[in-house]
Amino acid sequence: MAIGRRDVPAPAAPDAGGGLLARPAWTKGIGSWLTTVDHKRLGILYILTSFTFMGLASIEAFIIRLQLAAPGMELVSPDVYNQLFTMHGVTMIFLAIMPLGTGFANYFVPLMIGARDLAFPRLNAFGYWVYAAGGIFVYSSFFLGGAPDVGWFAYAPLTSLSNNPGNGTDFYMIGLLIGGIGSLVTAMNLIVTIFSMRAPGMTMMRMPVFVWMILVTSFLIVFAFPPLTIALTQIVFDRTFGTLFYVPEAGGLPILWQHLFWIFGHPEVYIVILPAFGVISEVIPTFSRKPIFGYPVMILSGIFIGFMGFAVWSHHMFTTGLGPVANTAFALTSFVIGVPTGVKIFNWLGTMWGGSVRFTTSMLYAMAFLFMFVIGGITGIMLAMPPFTAQATDSYFVVAHFHYVMGGGALFAFFAGVYYWFPKLTGKLLPERFGQYTFWAMFVGFNMIFMPQHFAGLMGMPRRTQTYEAGIGLEIWNLVSTAGTFVMGTALFMLLFSVIYAFRKGQPAGNDPWDARTLEWAATSPPQHHNFDEQPIVTDRDAFWAQKYPELSHGDDGSQWEGVDFDSHGIHMPGQSWYPFLLALAIFIAGYGLLFENWPLSILMLVVLTGATYGWAFEGVGGHHVHPGDDAAEGAGD
Repeated sequence: MAIGRRDVPAPAAPDAGGGLLARPAWTKGIGSWLTTVDHKRLGILYILTSFTFMGLASIEAFIIRLQLAAPGMELVSPDVYNQLFTMHGVTMIFLAIMPLGTGFANYFVPLMIGARDLAFPRLNAFGYWVYAAGGIFVYSSFFLGGAPDVGWFAYAPLTSLSNNPGNGTDFYMIGLLIGGIGSLVTAMNLIVTIFSMRAPGMTMMRMPVFVWMILVTSFLIVFAFPPLTIALTQIVFDRTFGTLFYVPEAGGLPILWQHLFWIFGHPEVYIVILPAFGVISEVIPTFSRKPIFGYPVMILSGIFIGFMGFAVWSHHMFTTGLGPVANTAFALTSFVIGVPTGVKIFNWLGTMWGGSVRFTTSMLYAMAFLFMFVIGGITGIMLAMPPFTAQATDSYFVVAHFHYVMGGGALFAFFAGVYYWFPKLTGKLLPERFGQYTFWAMFVGFNMIFMPQHFAGLMGMPRRTQTYEAGIGLEIWNLVSTAGTFVMGTALFMLLFSVIYAFRKGQPAGNDPWDARTLEWAATSPPQHHNFDEQPIVTDRDAFWAQKYPELSHGDDGSQWEGVDFDSHGIHMPGQSWYPFLLALAIFIAGYGLLFENWPLSILMLVVLTGATYGWAFEGVGGHHVHPGDDAAEGAGD
């Protein structure tokens, strides 16, 4: 069976040539997805993959909560329990929530700025495939000797060969190194795209807030991932080549891992939450029928959060003995970073104030985000005080705080984005009434799970514990928390059912079902391969709103849209390519060669990697031309 079809003829690139790795021109089938460089298809792949990993992490969390439903449970052994909570954290942080923001960025940033694609389409495809390869690599550990069991932050010296002789730690280190490559190249791609490919008239201070937050997030990734890369490489060298970076007996410093990890780890919190801020900043103005309140302050706050994110890492290390001076300094910076976040909260409230608010499902998720993120922020300020942290560290209070920020915050914001942008992605509306039932089940279930954990933590329940004794007051809090997993699990299945129903029987959405404000809603639903038939000319911060309602626009000239000047070949779109997928596959297999110390396999993959890189470099421009209104050759330009 062929893996793709060439049932729509497309002009061949002059440099396509023949051979196995010639530029394909599939329009359908798995081949068209393996070789696509279309930012929209890659955005969909990111979103679907991240939700798949989120489902796996939810199963792990469900087993954890069943184990803790009552004292003395023996559902899983302590070793399996350690693997479950490690993989749950690794999956949600690195493989689910962060890539979900990347998926939205991939799909919507070019549309929002009036571009045809990202600046480097093949690099974009490589970023996705190497992220997927890293995730599959980590999860293959379950079938190849056991998953990582050292916590999502993998503190040294727990990761040393003497303390952890299995392969689980190696899967963690090498898998994150592989996935980190994808994060870095995608971040650099987004930076170049935002700076160099905006539509005429779209100044930096006319960009949507979502685009601004993605820009700040991309810079955070570029500067935060190198310290993590260094730390991961040192552990790999310690375990594979016998170096002594983290071996105390040889003068190594295990606390070095904590510094390197949290120099990355705290910006990582904002790498996750800033795209969520961007989503909320698009949803709330649309359903309040008002421009975002205090746009310049919103942008400045996001930039300030990005800078300050690098100045607070040691508040994760208040109990490591850094001393009162260091603890005081990092406590102060931790208080300060709460200021711009609080400013954003008031900006969102100011946007709703006096607006004509429509309580759609998307808006309900956005408002729930405000409520729960504030709770997470308040407990965060509590944990910014070293004396309080000395009592609450490594307790379930910290678990509850973190989940209110990342789950009640980022996850609920992204759910708002799913309901908001699903019509643009598919051309179909998610069922609204059923969606509101789903929201309330999600909201109640989430708070049932994590609100009681505050109290269990304050009563002394340690995190990462496999069981607890009866009669110490923890039974009720854990039972309610476990009951909440059934409620939230039901809500997740309801969301899945909504998506399936929308694809099969969903109401057609039209191009602009929400009467929205930004440029992506000017495109068709789903967008054409080349995004826009005509080049948008931006005259207002809310570019599409200004086009629809010129009398309400604050634009500085009267132009709204201007036909693009096509040459005889139409719009040039980049061609498909095998090389991004092939490079990611070579890196993926080389990871196993390194882990199992199979050096011939590693060298072979290095040769494949080098050859594929040269093939990529000399592949040429390729692609095809599209004429406005004729999308017949859409797949040929993936």
